[in-house]
Amino acid sequence: MQLSIIILNYNVRYFLELCVLSVQKAIQNLNAEIIVIDNNSSDDSCAMMKQLFPNIKLIENKENSGFPKGNNIAVAAAKGEYICILNPDTVVAEDTFEKVLAFAKRQTDLGIVGCKLIDGTGNFLPESKRGIPTPWVAFTKIFGLYKLFPKSSLFNKYYAQHLGENQTGKVDILVGAFMVMKRELYNQLEGFDENCFMYADDIDLSYRALLLQKQNYYFHETAVIHYKGESTVKDATYMKHFREFMNFFYKKHFKQSVFFNLIARFGAFYFSMVKLFQGSRSLGTKAKIPPSQYILISDNENIREKLENKLQKNIQRTPLENGKIVFSQSISEKKNTEVILDTNYRSFTDAISFFETNKNKSFTFKLLPMQSNFIIGSNSNNDRGEVINL
Repeated sequence: MQLSIIILNYNVRYFLELCVLSVQKAIQNLNAEIIVIDNNSSDDSCAMMKQLFPNIKLIENKENSGFPKGNNIAVAAAKGEYICILNPDTVVAEDTFEKVLAFAKRQTDLGIVGCKLIDGTGNFLPESKRGIPTPWVAFTKIFGLYKLFPKSSLFNKYYAQHLGENQTGKVDILVGAFMVMKRELYNQLEGFDENCFMYADDIDLSYRALLLQKQNYYFHETAVIHYKGESTVKDATYMKHFREFMNFFYKKHFKQSVFFNLIARFGAFYFSMVKLFQGSRSLGTKAKIPPSQYILISDNENIREKLENKLQKNIQRTPLENGKIVFSQSISEKKNTEVILDTNYRSFTDAISFFETNKNKSFTFKLLPMQSNFIIGSNSNNDRGEVINL
């Protein structure tokens, strides 16, 4: 078997359904398996899997065993030469795995391969590629120096800015939302460290692959939607977690850093003061504004009518012209337009491309998963998004 896709789920039933639908389409030309492992969700994730995907292997944990242990359990049951660790709040393109596997097979020193991640607004997620978070690199992250000096090798290492988002190349650290590697390597590394504090697990696994003289790669030629994007909100709680998982990493691989602890504590104080002076409203968070118009990209008039009844709004249906989505000038100029893409009608590859092409154009995006009765999406990288049942 070529590939095993491991999806660890916890209480994200609708995102899981969308994810599995996209993965199923992406492995049609591969000898591959999907393994969903559920960490004792309290929603109906498992019932949904049994009803809609009875042929997919489902492992039901009796407790929430955490990200590292949950993935380790699933990989132990995997049969593929390669494995992909995949978050349930992702959407892959139809050719994602074929492209990534073809790239992986060309490498002689393969460690872990990551890909281009975008959020639900179509914007690139910089955590798709990162450097080793030494105390100095963490300092440049905490105080945003990587934004001020993106071309300086002194300040741009946290998000591996020596590579552009549309450049494939070697990086140090990859994100656990999408990781492809040989199962043999995963077993050699003994999987994720089950003692890992939250958020440090992918950093730790990536770094241990480097210690084995393997090379990690960022691969830009396929994009994956990751709805749980990195929050831009900075506050004392954020700094506390950041300090804890960095200290775990330093203690395991280096030594405790007095410098890092000092700057992290100062960062927590700084962001607390900023938040105090700006009021209780979180930094970087905008008030939600209802869409001024809704556009459905579909050839199904019944779906348009169903959406109108649910949303109590006028829905304009826009089919394709010569295989392309064409907006009238009045649509393009109107602010705050919600675009709903019917994946019964268009591929996930088309949807992802549409997100990227139309980002930052006053559009928000929702997907209507094939043969489903809900729309799903996110209007911000600060939250996972919303689900509207039809």
